[in-house]
Amino acid sequence: MPPRTDTAAMDTQPACDGAFELAATLTASEQDVSRMMQICNACRYCEGFCAVFPAMTRRLEFDKADVHYLANLCHNCGACLHACQYAPPHEFAVNVPQAMAKVRVQTYQDYAWPRAMGRLYRRAGLSVVLVLAGGLSLFLMLAVAMSGRLIHAPLAGNFYAIFPHNFLAVVFSIVFLFAILALGVGVTRFWREVSPAREVEIEDQPAIAAARLPATAEAVSDVATLRYLGGGHGEGCNEEDDRFTLLRRRFHQFTLYGFLLCFAATSVATLYHYLFRWEAPYPWLSLPVILGSLGGVGLLFGPAGLLWLNVRRDPQHGDRGQHGMDRGFIALLFLISATGFALLVLRDTQFMALWLAIHLGTVMALFLTMPYGKFAHGVFRSAALLKYTIEKRLPNRLASRGE
Repeated sequence: MPPRTDTAAMDTQPACDGAFELAATLTASEQDVSRMMQICNACRYCEGFCAVFPAMTRRLEFDKADVHYLANLCHNCGACLHACQYAPPHEFAVNVPQAMAKVRVQTYQDYAWPRAMGRLYRRAGLSVVLVLAGGLSLFLMLAVAMSGRLIHAPLAGNFYAIFPHNFLAVVFSIVFLFAILALGVGVTRFWREVSPAREVEIEDQPAIAAARLPATAEAVSDVATLRYLGGGHGEGCNEEDDRFTLLRRRFHQFTLYGFLLCFAATSVATLYHYLFRWEAPYPWLSLPVILGSLGGVGLLFGPAGLLWLNVRRDPQHGDRGQHGMDRGFIALLFLISATGFALLVLRDTQFMALWLAIHLGTVMALFLTMPYGKFAHGVFRSAALLKYTIEKRLPNRLASRGE
């Protein structure tokens, strides 16, 4: 077992000729994960807990790509920490959830696009996102006030009387598409580094091709059900102590499906506008309003519950340095839903322009921080789960060599 070290290692560097490659030298946080995985590989008490440990047993050593893969495969449920005989205060100081959390945020920075923007992951804290949302909302309010319409006669919910449709469509499309592009490039870089194809012999490539479809279906199912927030045994995560609870999984499900329903509401409204020429505002019982309202409920309950758990959680379960980023993302989702409901209720009143500016400001803040905040964890974790579902369908190289 290599000795533990806290010496800072080389930062990652871009490769020549436009290719993306990470330096081979492990950082201090990555060395700690590698050290712990070798201890866990010798013990294997937690082998059935989650996807991390079966993936670990297919390796004897853990290079940079392996560490990045396992860190993003970890769902931070905390079960292994409470079961571990080598956890602090033991001299081995094995704390897998905390070590993985530190590497996870590092991977978001390493694979970020544009690369220089990776530093924003350390700065997308609660204060920053609240100031950004407030600043954008204030800017939009001032823009409306300059036309003399911040408090106005009721406009029957006609948002486009305040901000023209084309203006909203262009501005938000540009920001949203940039966010998707940045996340897409980042996760593509991550996938190229950890892809199963880099680890197998040429003759095993057909096995990867055959496994891809069923593996993708399983990975989608695991993401949709948030399977590994069940702690690997279905009883849930450890939050404040060693008792299991499914609350974290349930609040994540509210948040995930709330977000997807809101996205579906926006997509349906877009089809209504461009395909059927049906312009907003839509009736209370129309599909966009129903989907948006259901999604909004999810984005109230889910983020509120996650924030409550985050504040109460055992500090050993994660990286305290990431609390600001976590809580900033949670707060933005909650504010988007709260301001959206306020706008829906007040859309036929004289305060519609005020709440429209506030709501659009919080949505814009989410889009601007999306590529460089907590949203990234869902994208990278999904890629890691896909690698895992492919990998477990391939022959175990260690077993085939009798090791």
